[in-house]
Amino acid sequence: MSSPRHNLYIIPILFLLLNAPPHTLCHTKGIRPKRPPLPIQLKTNMTQAKFSEQQFMKWVEFVGGLKHSLFKAAKNKLSPSYTLTVDNNPDSGDFTTIQEAIDSLPFVNLVRVVIKVRAGVYTEKVNIPPFKSFITIQGAGASKTIVQWGDTAQTPGPKGQPIGTFASATFAVNSPYFIAKNITFKNTTPVPKPGAIGKQAVAFRISADTAAFVGCRFLGAQDTLYDHLGRHYYKDCYIEGSVDFIFGNGLSLFEGCHVHAIAQLTGALTAQGRSSMLEDTGFSFVNCKVTGSGALYLGRAWGPFSRVVFAYTYMDNIILPKGWYNWGDPNREMTVFYGQYKCTGAGAGFAGRVSWSRELTDEEAKPFLSLSFIDGSEWINL
Repeated sequence: MSSPRHNLYIIPILFLLLNAPPHTLCHTKGIRPKRPPLPIQLKTNMTQAKFSEQQFMKWVEFVGGLKHSLFKAAKNKLSPSYTLTVDNNPDSGDFTTIQEAIDSLPFVNLVRVVIKVRAGVYTEKVNIPPFKSFITIQGAGASKTIVQWGDTAQTPGPKGQPIGTFASATFAVNSPYFIAKNITFKNTTPVPKPGAIGKQAVAFRISADTAAFVGCRFLGAQDTLYDHLGRHYYKDCYIEGSVDFIFGNGLSLFEGCHVHAIAQLTGALTAQGRSSMLEDTGFSFVNCKVTGSGALYLGRAWGPFSRVVFAYTYMDNIILPKGWYNWGDPNREMTVFYGQYKCTGAGAGFAGRVSWSRELTDEEAKPFLSLSFIDGSEWINL
């Protein structure tokens, strides 16, 4: 389905890509605060706790004016150049699978393409490669349009080896400026028994910058939503799982979302993977709702500098009073950042929380409450 106007873009974009740095570890390369000299010498009469508090407030001031993007020159192309239709009935659409529609696009896609997926269950594994940007997947309603598959981390790959968590995703996106609306992404693997090995099963993985999700459902158990890397916006979405069911190292804002636990015994809502104090990543939940079954941690410190905030969020009584788990490493208690701000519900009480989480002040909460947390004004225009 390539056309001459698409081909005109291929040579310059390939030149830029081939001359780009081979690895981007963080969204703010070149503008992050410089690492302080080691070892850090504490001033007289300053405890480690006071020093940690001082460093945190420096970060609050820094992130308040932060520009995270390496893609400022790019523009989010929202007016579709053309629309494709996917329908289970071969006589009613352009394609019968979503992957066929994606495969039909040019190797390097630089125009907004809307792929309308009509009502139905699509049992397929979908992958969007890195250069196919500006794709919108639009369902007929999250309860009517469902994409599902059943891989787990231990599913054998082409060479007989387990594919791992990363490759288990039902739907994987590796290109920027992706949008999904009114559709369900599902991993059909049952809830694993406590302590089960290799049962991680991803329903959706986003491994690119500037992605938005509106009115979507993400259904799975352990590791449902792999928020791998990049800036992401989730609006009015439903996310269901048991253990670490929102995980990764993205910089993501969840607004008006319903998070539902289906843990049999003990579960965990988040496992945010920030590994360095210089990484500007983290999860913020604003005006959300947390319900479900089992006993639920708000988060586990997958990364030693893990960062998660809940603000104006209703929490059912399934939340464990401690709230957070250090991943079995007490050293992480000094470096993680876990906070609550004006949350409500039986599970929102701060009195029983671990001492290394925070009940945020107005000043501390401000950077996490709006689209500025993910530079949304630069690229979100839904």
